[in-house]
Amino acid sequence: MFELVVPDASFYPSFAESHREWGGAHQDGAGLLPDDDVTTAEGFAAWVRRLAGAERVAESGGIVPCTYRWITEGPRYVGAIAFRHYLTPALLNSGGHIGYGVRPSYRGRGAASWALHEVCARVAAQGGPDRVLLTCDDTNAASARTIERCGGLLEDVRMGGNGRNFRRYWIDVARI
Repeated sequence: MFELVVPDASFYPSFAESHREWGGAHQDGAGLLPDDDVTTAEGFAAWVRRLAGAERVAESGGIVPCTYRWITEGPRYVGAIAFRHYLTPALLNSGGHIGYGVRPSYRGRGAASWALHEVCARVAAQGGPDRVLLTCDDTNAASARTIERCGGLLEDVRMGGNGRNFRRYWIDVARI
């Protein structure tokens, strides 16, 4: 059974496994920045503290307040999901409210759909925006299916700054 939990340093061993599965690179929805050190226990703990404070940051450089939750199954880190509290013009164009990622060994087990549905329900219950924007690479059929399963309606497909097309979906959280 999956759970959404506040990021916690006790997940370091399991997160390290996940990080290796991702190739030691960016992990969607995890809030990893290029300068974050998640390869040592001390660096990981500092990153977890930064994620905990992200809900209260002042907007700066395109970064807005964001709630991070980890998708877990028992003691195992499965993935991450992030909810940006509001949209800047750049996020409205291409980033969206919610980002998520599931470690490769857990994909196809329903973790992303479950987490997205759960976050949308929490946004609705806590009086957040009436609808949330999600984006995914136009070639990422699995992510598109996840968003559509949770009620996502495709608004359009746009060209990203990387020269690749991406899809923009809106989910009416009141319908969750």
